[in-house]
Amino acid sequence: MTDFQTFAHLAAIDLGEPEPKPTSISGNQLEASKTLWTSPDGTLEVGVWECTPGRFTASRDSNSETCHIVSGRVSLHSPDGRSEDVGAGEMLVLPKGWKGEWTIHEKTRKLYILHFEA
Repeated sequence: MTDFQTFAHLAAIDLGEPEPKPTSISGNQLEASKTLWTSPDGTLEVGVWECTPGRFTASRDSNSETCHIVSGRVSLHSPDGRSEDVGAGEMLVLPKGWKGEWTIHEKTRKLYILHFEA
């Protein structure tokens, strides 16, 4: 039997001890995350991530990502110079192949869904 799972109170889920963000380029950022669910075939991963203010590089070479910002405020920057602000309650999609930078303006928590090809 296949059953469903629920996850309430995303803002209160304990993510464990934050660690330095490897791709941080300013701000000495710390991040923490917790995987909530992974599909049996490994093509989907759902989790919660949190990061302190600063700026970091990101690359979606092998997957796409859908994010819902639970708290905080960020700016996304594409290599072509485009920038977009996203805050609490908003959703964003980073398609496979996207590269750019995130600026975290205040401590931010997001629900993420990573989509991998089978």
